[in-house]
Amino acid sequence: MRTLRQTIHVPEIGYSLEKIAPLEKILFLDIETTGFTAKSSSLYMIGIAYWEEEKWYVKQWFANTYEEEAEIISAFFHFTRNFTHLIHFNGNNFDLPFILQKCKQYDLPYQFNNLEGIDIYRRVAPYKSFLRLPNCKQKTLEQFLGIEREDTYSGGELISVYHTYVKTPTDYALQALALHNADDLAGMLRILPLLSYYDLFNELPRPKKVQANYHDINGDRHQELIMKLTLPSPLPCPLSGTADGCYFKGEKAEGTLRVPLYEEEMKYFYSNYKNYYYLPDEDTAIHKSVASYVDKKYRVQATAKNCYTRKLSTYLPQWDILFQPFFKRSYDDRNVFFELTEEMKKERPLFAQYAGHIIHMIASSYTNP
Repeated sequence: MRTLRQTIHVPEIGYSLEKIAPLEKILFLDIETTGFTAKSSSLYMIGIAYWEEEKWYVKQWFANTYEEEAEIISAFFHFTRNFTHLIHFNGNNFDLPFILQKCKQYDLPYQFNNLEGIDIYRRVAPYKSFLRLPNCKQKTLEQFLGIEREDTYSGGELISVYHTYVKTPTDYALQALALHNADDLAGMLRILPLLSYYDLFNELPRPKKVQANYHDINGDRHQELIMKLTLPSPLPCPLSGTADGCYFKGEKAEGTLRVPLYEEEMKYFYSNYKNYYYLPDEDTAIHKSVASYVDKKYRVQATAKNCYTRKLSTYLPQWDILFQPFFKRSYDDRNVFFELTEEMKKERPLFAQYAGHIIHMIASSYTNP
């Protein structure tokens, strides 16, 4: 077994890792193998990146022969004892299961239970369509951020290099194998700003300014709610999208949301229509407990479709029942609204929830058009 260690220069990361854990408690992991299946392939390198003495280091355990797999696994797990978080790229699907299968093969007592895992791939992949990405391969994400790497090989191309190295070791082959692994680790550090998109969809933005805007389109008066937002983390690249009349734009730490605002009469439908009468002349429903005050000829048993009360007010759309009571234009209408009350206008946390709700809706429309 050979152990390699070097410092790596990573420009300003652009993402606050301290949101996850103290820097000295975080490990980045990437492995190199001769195939995808642990039973029929060899694990020949385990590489990690870590923060120490104000620098990023890469440490690699390399198997000079096929028989040194267990040795590099033991060395790796021994090193992880003082760390709490493990960051990887698609490690949930490949790196971690591969290592654990090798542990089982060699009857090694190691698990990842003491390490909280963060898979960059899994955090970015759900938003691939919204980010206009063709795929979520690591090199694709690096290109999206304008990152260039020194290594020119793919992991598949290096399999034959390792097999040749086992037969005839050369420094050139070792350097090529180590460089690819180190570049993957450095690339992981450099694509960390992509986690800002995960934060955007999983943390609430902070509304800085909320106002109504009025404008005319072909002589018709239209209204919209405009929210100026501070985003949970600065975005590395601008992002915009639109769906159901709503528009979002985010750039760095600033975001803007535009949402249609409706001033009209809408209906609130009571849930248990069997307990209500409908008054045709009034076009409203009343509970049976007060129906004794209404002549029987002016009331009929309510149905689900007419068991409502009407209200003229200002409304905002919602795509799940975020705020109650909710209103509709008709019983069969799939569009759901809530009333923008004077009390809500004073509650910034409610607007934060609503902003997150809309951003989720817009992102989902790109994933499930």
